[in-house]
Amino acid sequence: MRFWQVLILVVIIAAWHFASQNVNFAFFFGKPSDVVQVIWAWFITDGSIYRHLWITLSETVLAFVIGTISGLAFGLWLGLSRGASMLFDPYIKALNSMPRVILAPIFGMWFGLGIWSKVALAVTLVFFIVFFNVYQGVREVSATLLDNARMLGANRKQLLRHVYIPSATSWVFSSLHTSVGLAFVGAVVGEYLGSAAGVGYLILQAEGTLDVNTVFAGIIVLTIFALILDGIVGLVEKRLLVWKPSAGETEKI
Repeated sequence: MRFWQVLILVVIIAAWHFASQNVNFAFFFGKPSDVVQVIWAWFITDGSIYRHLWITLSETVLAFVIGTISGLAFGLWLGLSRGASMLFDPYIKALNSMPRVILAPIFGMWFGLGIWSKVALAVTLVFFIVFFNVYQGVREVSATLLDNARMLGANRKQLLRHVYIPSATSWVFSSLHTSVGLAFVGAVVGEYLGSAAGVGYLILQAEGTLDVNTVFAGIIVLTIFALILDGIVGLVEKRLLVWKPSAGETEKI
């Protein structure tokens, strides 16, 4: 399977290379060789990317952590409290339906043009993904499992620790892979709308000068680091959810 995945990537790059021999195509999509030269210069020749990459990664990781923790906390609270859930339900739906990009100027006024305005925007994207998954996970805990735990003498805290949180955790990790990409989106969009540093800032500057090779170089760098963070989430998921059978094992049972 890995061979075919690599082969598909090679075919895409080869097709891009041959198509870029056409001047009009190269103007809009750049050339792979030129994109590689930009990335090489960023990381090896002058090292100019490191400061910008550090800022974007800091914004992404902070937003990812804050959004995940807050989404987990609120999801558990509203999932366990039907009264609070009914009270806040219309407000949460209204906030979730709001286009988050329109909040960027407001966050810029509140937090300035530093990293925290970008973090705040990215948190709004991550929070709701995690929140709704945790909320759904808590609500879908088996009633039979809860009854059995109560029959064994489990109190509310023990139910939370041994039943609700494990159930919510599996739902959380199913959403974290999406949240990694959204954290990057929030950070980069925030940099687009107002910043003096970051990979999004580099891409914006390149767009202003019609430097499509630098634009694609920035996109590729962001994609690679998003995959790295997603891989880290996958490793943590395997360590924490060792009790959960894989899909193949479930089918065999």
